[in-house]
Amino acid sequence: MATTAGAKKGLWSTIRRIAASDRISGLIMLGFALTGLVLANLPATAHAFETVAETHLFIPYTNLDLPIGHWAQDGLLTIFFLTVGLELKQELTTGSLANPKAAAVPMLCAVGGMIAPPILFLAVTALFSQLGPGEPGTLILTTTGSSIPFSEMSHGWAVPTATDIAFSLAVLALFAKALPGSIRAFLMTLATVDDLLAIILIAVFFSSINAWYWFIGIAVCAAIWAYLVRLKKVPWIAVGIVGILAWIMMFEAGVHPTLAGVLVGLLTPSREMHGELSPRAERYANKLQSFSALLALPIFALFATGVHFESMSPLLLASPLVIALIVALVVGKPLGIITTAWLSTHVGGLKMAKGLRVRDMIPAAVACGIGFTVSFLIASLAYKNAELSAEARFGVLVASLIAAAISGVLLSRQSKRFEKTAAAAAADAEDDESIDGDGIGQPSHTTEPTTPTEHPGTLADGTASVEIDFRH
Repeated sequence: MATTAGAKKGLWSTIRRIAASDRISGLIMLGFALTGLVLANLPATAHAFETVAETHLFIPYTNLDLPIGHWAQDGLLTIFFLTVGLELKQELTTGSLANPKAAAVPMLCAVGGMIAPPILFLAVTALFSQLGPGEPGTLILTTTGSSIPFSEMSHGWAVPTATDIAFSLAVLALFAKALPGSIRAFLMTLATVDDLLAIILIAVFFSSINAWYWFIGIAVCAAIWAYLVRLKKVPWIAVGIVGILAWIMMFEAGVHPTLAGVLVGLLTPSREMHGELSPRAERYANKLQSFSALLALPIFALFATGVHFESMSPLLLASPLVIALIVALVVGKPLGIITTAWLSTHVGGLKMAKGLRVRDMIPAAVACGIGFTVSFLIASLAYKNAELSAEARFGVLVASLIAAAISGVLLSRQSKRFEKTAAAAAADAEDDESIDGDGIGQPSHTTEPTTPTEHPGTLADGTASVEIDFRH
């Protein structure tokens, strides 16, 4: 019995370590996404995959009658959004967003990074509609030859707005082992605000409000959740029931039901209480991370990319929609982020972490062009036309892979530069110690500062900060 319990504990510890690794969990999700695309388009598996994805499951006495593919999107993805809600609450209370002044630049960069992609997306699609094949004001899908009005194509403006933090951090983990922690902190703050803005965008633009009384039910569920999770001993069965009811009422109200996870996450305590050593929001997010990273997101990615194309050919890459999404994510995201960073520091008078320059953020800004999770979700919400929805998700996948590849190269080169300067600094320090130890004399250096050194500290309001200076 003890051996079995130990084995289970060891297995669970291994699962948690894998889920906590940005590198491994990101690669797992990418693997599932590519698997979905292959299974949906291989002649031997396409029919079986479509049958599974379209099999309906329903909850009696409700309007919840959805195919399995939609359950993955609307149901399982709620775990991811619950984790996002818990992390947002913690960041807003004690994390990087607790001091807006200190986080002003990455917060503004998140806004700039969400404004530029839609502008480029609409510009590219408008250009195709006027200069491409077909009647002016229409776009031709290269794979099927279908003619799509520009007004319908433009519904996808929001698809390239979101950054996938899991994949972005996975790229950093793979290619940027020697970068300063301040760059990762900048990216984390930016991505957190990006998540918050994406949630607001989904709630405002992709909801179709139904009967008002469902919102009373949502408010009641929210109040009960807030009360239960503050009790000294949390009744988890009751909490689970309330969470499910909030999800159902959100669905019935016409708001995307995954936002129920964000709502209850934001209502969870984010400061220590009842003598506990850590905040509940932080603990719950850590516990849910494994389910989100290794269950919810991979299965969602499997069905989100599992779209069937009549002809899976290189012509897909010439689709106006795919090209527009590639330009929006690969060019628009970093352009919006870097432009905003430059304007906020050179014109607005705001400051980045000491020693961190705007150009140092270019590789990480390119990594923000990795859309994926939320972009897949918005693509399915923005387009009712199955062809457009399929091409949009394919475009997000291709754009994300391109952004990952480019940022990987840039981050690797940047990391090597920091590594070389750090090695040179270590060599200089050893020489200095050797000279001092032999009693020959004190070293004298007159060169300019070249090596980054991080100095963790605390601001006047208690917010943790990291400063970088360059010295031998």
